[in-house]
Amino acid sequence: MLDHCSISHKGGLVLWSRSFTPEAAQLASSPASPVNFLIREALIEGRTTEEKYEKSGYAVKWTFFNDLELIFVVAYQRILQLAYVDELLDSLKTLFVEMFRPFLTAFVASLHTVNSGATLAGEALASTWDISKALTGWDKTFDRLLSGLEAKDRSSRSRVPIKPVVSEEDAAPSSDDQSTIPSQPTDDPLDEQQIARNVQALKARLRGRGGRRGGRGGGRRVPVNEGESVHSSDSEAAPKRKPKAKAQRKWGDEAPTDQDMQVLDYSIDKPEDRVGHSHDLAGLVDQNALGTVKDGMYTVADWEPSRKDDKDEDDKIQNILQSARTKKADADTGSLGTLGSLFARLTGSKMFTEADLKPVLEGMKQHLMKKNVAKEIADKVCEGVGENLLGKKVGSFQTTNAAVRLALANSLTRILTPKTSTDLLLSIRTKLSSPLGSSQQRMPYSITFVGVNGVGKSTNLSKVCFWLIQNGLRVLIAACDTFRSGAVEQLRVHVRNLSMLGVNGATDSKGRVELFERGYGKDAAGIAREAISFAKDNDFDVVLIDTAGRMQDNEPLMRALAKLVSVNNPDKIIFVGEALVGNEAVDQLTKFDRALKDFSSASGGMGKGRGIDGMLVTKWDTVDDKVGAALSMTYVTGQPIIFVGCGQTYTDLRQLRVGNVVQAILND
Repeated sequence: MLDHCSISHKGGLVLWSRSFTPEAAQLASSPASPVNFLIREALIEGRTTEEKYEKSGYAVKWTFFNDLELIFVVAYQRILQLAYVDELLDSLKTLFVEMFRPFLTAFVASLHTVNSGATLAGEALASTWDISKALTGWDKTFDRLLSGLEAKDRSSRSRVPIKPVVSEEDAAPSSDDQSTIPSQPTDDPLDEQQIARNVQALKARLRGRGGRRGGRGGGRRVPVNEGESVHSSDSEAAPKRKPKAKAQRKWGDEAPTDQDMQVLDYSIDKPEDRVGHSHDLAGLVDQNALGTVKDGMYTVADWEPSRKDDKDEDDKIQNILQSARTKKADADTGSLGTLGSLFARLTGSKMFTEADLKPVLEGMKQHLMKKNVAKEIADKVCEGVGENLLGKKVGSFQTTNAAVRLALANSLTRILTPKTSTDLLLSIRTKLSSPLGSSQQRMPYSITFVGVNGVGKSTNLSKVCFWLIQNGLRVLIAACDTFRSGAVEQLRVHVRNLSMLGVNGATDSKGRVELFERGYGKDAAGIAREAISFAKDNDFDVVLIDTAGRMQDNEPLMRALAKLVSVNNPDKIIFVGEALVGNEAVDQLTKFDRALKDFSSASGGMGKGRGIDGMLVTKWDTVDDKVGAALSMTYVTGQPIIFVGCGQTYTDLRQLRVGNVVQAILND
């Protein structure tokens, strides 16, 4: 941790300083400040030529920017080993000069005017210039720079291998035992006989300890030279407390009793489990992640790329540092390190040709693949961008950069823009409010969740249920995963939790959500049909159908899923996929959509020829701005992403806006 950091002019005027502890702040304002000693002894008197100056328990490092006569100083406790100080000083100098060069140039020129005989003194000149106002924003930039370097230092330290600890038993015996000390000085070379004698003495010494290396026996230590037996008797050993016997499990051939079965039955809530058991309701809902309520309608929050202000600040810092390094090394400014620089070579008054665009489009494809876009999709997107750019006239670098980014943004927006409505709540209320005949009974709105194993279908189904409950709808959850052990119990826990969460000031939501289940090993299509019928008879608004996970290449399981769809004809079929997949997303979605359409058509029924109607992408919080899976999924099916899951509470559900996704993909 640093104690003090300052930027000053060689004339003695401090432009900016920061003390990190009260003691450091008090010391910095006193004549005994390590910075004052540095200036007086090291810089003015030239008593040191080293890179580090030490005084009063502090280590001080510095660097100059001679063009503007600036001194950058960092002070910290001498006992600390801060590996990032040199990089901090270099970055500090680069950022400060690049951000405020016009002001600094004019300010230093005015100082020279004062020194040459002008009327104003230095302090009066400083107050005239209002330095604090001129350096607006520097504190935030410095904080971001320092926190980044400290995080980088902590990460590098955590990767340092830890040396193994040598146990006391494995270590050599203490030197106060004369029986193991060699008779000759240890500095002299030992012959083989002496080494053998030392080894034997060491073994005898360890045996005399009562066999501590083997972990048995305590006993009396017998001197080696007595030649007696070193084994201790049982009577002399310290009495040991017997460990508590472990309750044995019954592994007999006899059938379990009814009492055993009741103990092992976790499929129902037992009264004794609820007595004295409190639930952490605060852990089920993240207040910071709650959506907004407007006109009685609860809307989930929009997903936004990770803190735009912080990211913009980080990008600004890195761009300044990279630009300075490039100038210092006199390197080629057409480096392909960022997306924008891919187009630096395309300048001048000429038309885009295929030869010009080929390397640029290749770099663009690599950028998209780094954002987790599937390779086939990246190829097609780049082809579309190339067609739009071919034949266009190029102006300056800025015009080229803007034109290419605009073409890419337009292509991504066109792909991601949904062809159908993503307002699921509007669809539900439209169906529930549609006029019916006198003999007709209103059917609930049904949603089926499908997907491969382990993507989070049940968890995100419960998040959607929470959203529906907040909008005043009664929800029935149909447990149609009759294969996975614990699937029904998992949904039962979610229903219990959701029932305890209040809506519109109510203390709970009892009656708003229920579970419909028929156990395991049953026909999922039949359970879904019964659940919809039960919901219709009991005035439920929405039925959420949970299905078993299955791989897209498993034809028997895909036929069973298509049967569920064709028999029940749900209003929405939502594919649940992970944000972590790249090319796999294309394969999963393509085969799920094709299997549902083909097999449901073959089986007949009301849901004949149905495919995927929308997507819910889970684990969205694990990919930061690598959101290419959204582009891949939307491109394959042409269907919208309705929600994304981004956490572990019921409020961690987000809507996906096209502009935010495009921004995340375009970010370098």
